[in-house]
Amino acid sequence: MLRYLQFNGRMSRATGSRPSDLPMRVQDSNRMSMVYTTPQSKFGKLSIPKPQSGTSERRTSFFGARTSGAGMPRNSIMSGFGGTEKIKDARPLHDKSFVQQCIRQLHEFLTEQGYPGTLSSKTLQSPSTKEFVKMFEFIYRQLDPTFEMPNSKVEEEIPALLKALRYPFVLSKSSMYSVGAPHTWPQALAALVWLIDTVKINWSLMKQDLLFSDFCEDSDSIEEGAEYNKLFLDYTAETYSKFMQGDDTFEEEDEAFLTKLKKLYNVDEAMLVSMEEKHRMLSKEVEQLEKESQTDRLMTKRMEKMKLQADLKKLQSYRSSLETFEANLEKKASELDDELDTTVSHLETLKHERNELQHLLQNQKFTPADVERINREKRELQQTISSLSKSLEDAEQHKWNEEIAFAKAKEKAELKLAEYHKLARKLKLIPQSAENACGHDFEIRPSECGPGSMVQYKMQIQMRLRKLISDVEEENSRLTNANLSLEESCEQVNFDITEKSNDVKQLREQIRKLDERLDFDMQEIAREEQEWAAEIESVENHCKLLEKKVNYGYDEAVQQLKAAQQEYHLVLQETNEERRTVANNLASVFTTAADHLSITEKCLEDLHRQVQRVCSKAVEEDKAAVQKLRETLKSFKSKANSL
Repeated sequence: MLRYLQFNGRMSRATGSRPSDLPMRVQDSNRMSMVYTTPQSKFGKLSIPKPQSGTSERRTSFFGARTSGAGMPRNSIMSGFGGTEKIKDARPLHDKSFVQQCIRQLHEFLTEQGYPGTLSSKTLQSPSTKEFVKMFEFIYRQLDPTFEMPNSKVEEEIPALLKALRYPFVLSKSSMYSVGAPHTWPQALAALVWLIDTVKINWSLMKQDLLFSDFCEDSDSIEEGAEYNKLFLDYTAETYSKFMQGDDTFEEEDEAFLTKLKKLYNVDEAMLVSMEEKHRMLSKEVEQLEKESQTDRLMTKRMEKMKLQADLKKLQSYRSSLETFEANLEKKASELDDELDTTVSHLETLKHERNELQHLLQNQKFTPADVERINREKRELQQTISSLSKSLEDAEQHKWNEEIAFAKAKEKAELKLAEYHKLARKLKLIPQSAENACGHDFEIRPSECGPGSMVQYKMQIQMRLRKLISDVEEENSRLTNANLSLEESCEQVNFDITEKSNDVKQLREQIRKLDERLDFDMQEIAREEQEWAAEIESVENHCKLLEKKVNYGYDEAVQQLKAAQQEYHLVLQETNEERRTVANNLASVFTTAADHLSITEKCLEDLHRQVQRVCSKAVEEDKAAVQKLRETLKSFKSKANSL
């Protein structure tokens, strides 16, 4: 009952007065949040619910597919709220301007929020699935900072997350395998833009919670019932119809709604009065206790001060973000103004060029010589194109043959080199610190020697081998001589053993010194072997680096070849277009000339027939006149003879 009294007092405060510094619509929207209160345990607890987050799994819609009531305009946005039918996507996803606008919005948002990955126009025009997952994870973390994208089944996780966020359209699982494709990227891009809008709405709701947190402090749960839902829907329909007609206050509907709630839950007025009296008494006791315990009040004030300081910091950060956003908007506006000026100047230039081309088109005339010259140039161009295409095919075939020959030669050389290295290892000539290497490097490294220095490298190795053979032979002869001399000395020593017993101690001392020197020499040799091993490792690393650079250069050459081929195809397409245009122009010219000749022939035939008719008529008239003159002459002659 105490909750109900607080609810009733809050509602009377919300409807009884109107703040002067807020618009009426804003005040009503805050007051309208009151109608979501639901009685609990026979008015044992009335609460105002907190706004549910965008990721809530349980959502209850109070609005079905309703028809417009009396006085409601037909364009009400509440008519289809909460429907389950599939919504048709009316966005122009295949319009290039719309796609470019969405890409700009995505780029601006990721840049402003400090996206850790690399951003470029090429990446956002056709990103890979991995880049799309990174962008989606970054945007979704603006809603849930603890979110971590799983490593497996990403193509199922992203549509499920969008569906949980009530994304109104379907993003298929198969589209996640090829996000950057032209037929799937607009849909995925639109989903990212929608997710960005959801993040911005969530930020605005968080700011509203900061400014209007006292409206949602006592909300814990919602108890829904059929009768209460019916009352609530009737109340909502009446207030919304009046709101659409222009009303801003709904005191009568609020009083009627409270009366119906009291009847529905059997509220006892006498009990309410007694509870109000108890509430006043308890309030006085609480005030007295607060006065007695000053330390508690001090702690409360300190807590309030800390809350206010935290709210002040949040407001200051929000103000700084607004100032940054305003500066960005001003910068974008200046850039757009510059772009508009450039576009206007470019438009004027294009208009001038169009007028010149129209003037040139109106004044040009084709003569038979021009037609013959165009045909001759056309045949020359066709011959040039055929010859160039043939030469290109020959060059590609020659390149392919050379690559095959090079690969075969390289394979043979590698086999011979492997056999040489195997034999050298058997002879203990490789590595350089081997027993028979004598400090020489007998290993052949193809990456270090070019094609011209291979012969020189071979000669050097042969010379070293010959020198090594001669050294071995000399050492063998020397050791043989030494062996003979040692045998003689051994006989002499055996003969003089009895006489040299006094020198045994001295010889033992010399042997000890020699052993120490031998140990020292062995340590020096081990150290030198380690140095040679480190040097060999560095040389091998250098060899791998060179191979990597060669492969990278080959990839770049292949890419340049592909770019050249694409440019060739583009030039070929433009040439074909120009050829078709010239052919169409020639066909129209020939058609016009043929029509003109046929009309001229018809006119000449008509004139010929008219001239023939006139000539025949004139000849007949002349013949009649001549006959008449002859008859007159004859009559004159007869008269003259008679006289």
